[in-house]
Amino acid sequence: MPYLKIQTNREIAEDTKQEFLKKASVLVSKNIGKPEKYVMVRIDPAQPMMFAGSTTPCAYLELKSIGLPESKTETLSKVLCQLVLDELKIPSERVYIEFADAKDSMWGWDGGTF
Repeated sequence: MPYLKIQTNREIAEDTKQEFLKKASVLVSKNIGKPEKYVMVRIDPAQPMMFAGSTTPCAYLELKSIGLPESKTETLSKVLCQLVLDELKIPSERVYIEFADAKDSMWGWDGGTF
């Protein structure tokens, strides 16, 4: 049920994308405490983006999950920003992350809801 969407204006090579997706999936699973078999990660193709009046590399991440505790968002912000820095070379001050806690009845899967 955790879903991480990554948008950036930085081009990412295809071979790098697959490794980045795997690292992001493991990181989300570990830090939220949910099995990786439920984690979905998406990287959008590079798109025009501006942050703080500049088009230098930046990223916008959305992390949604059922039961995402507010107490974990600071740690998640730290580890996700570090991942983006390590893998995409985008500094944390050029990254926004939106966290959302979803109700189980509002999250569909396998023909039903959680």
